[in-house]
Amino acid sequence: MEYAVRHRTTSRYLQDVSYSRHVLHLAPRTTALQTTRAFNLTVTPAPAQRVRRTDFFGNRADWLALDEPHAVLDIVAESRVTVTAPPVRDAAASEDWLDVHARLEDAADPDASDAVQFVFDSSLTAFTCDIASYAAKSFTPGRPLLQAAIELMGRIHADFRYDSTVTDVATPIDRVFEIRAGVCQDFAHVGIAALRSLGLSARYVSGYLLTRPPPGKPRLVGADASHAWFSVWAPPFGWVDLDPTNNLLPGDEHITLGWGRDYGDVAPSHGVVTGGGDHIIEVGVDVAPIEAASG
Repeated sequence: MEYAVRHRTTSRYLQDVSYSRHVLHLAPRTTALQTTRAFNLTVTPAPAQRVRRTDFFGNRADWLALDEPHAVLDIVAESRVTVTAPPVRDAAASEDWLDVHARLEDAADPDASDAVQFVFDSSLTAFTCDIASYAAKSFTPGRPLLQAAIELMGRIHADFRYDSTVTDVATPIDRVFEIRAGVCQDFAHVGIAALRSLGLSARYVSGYLLTRPPPGKPRLVGADASHAWFSVWAPPFGWVDLDPTNNLLPGDEHITLGWGRDYGDVAPSHGVVTGGGDHIIEVGVDVAPIEAASG
């Protein structure tokens, strides 16, 4: 499926910003199942400096420096991307999760070397709550890892309420776990923390959802803005995506921007601003099949 994606972020400041620096993760990542056909980034006012880099995790990052005083910053990212659904996997055929845990502790296992970095806590997935006990209800001894992870995803979906008013991007896992509510990035962080509490590898995925589904298909939760889910390293399948917000394994209606340890690694936009005072941020995302976009 090929999509046209438009992501617009408008920041309006009460006073002029004298200068600012920004890092953007807005270009869809090319993967084995996804190809970015085109990407265009428009920034108003025009930045004094703009640098494209590849970050530590292999994602494209655009670095901006704005030196012109401004009260409004408008960033528009437009993409064309083709997504192929992943193959159907037999979750029961994944390796025993305890065997995978042992592989991740074995420094000599070459297949686990990349996944090991996603075993450790990161700033937004660190916890003191007993999330390991929550995870252990799904990860019983001898159970195939992917089968257990899918059950964990379903439990998060059932146990946590989607509510965009109770958390923000800095809300810690302990708080989300306490109130059992939040948004897509919170649920992704809970899944990641639960898996890491058992010594398993999990990473955060930033992306989009189809915002205009075909007739008769339901609109998925989180389609109005950038979305998030998590991936688990589940040999022999490698990394497998899971979307706890919608309780499904992402297919060709999920578009990947990038991945990292948590939201902080792949936030669509973050930076440092001097001046400006109070401000509001407006975000609009539209993801539509190319046929619908051109019709």
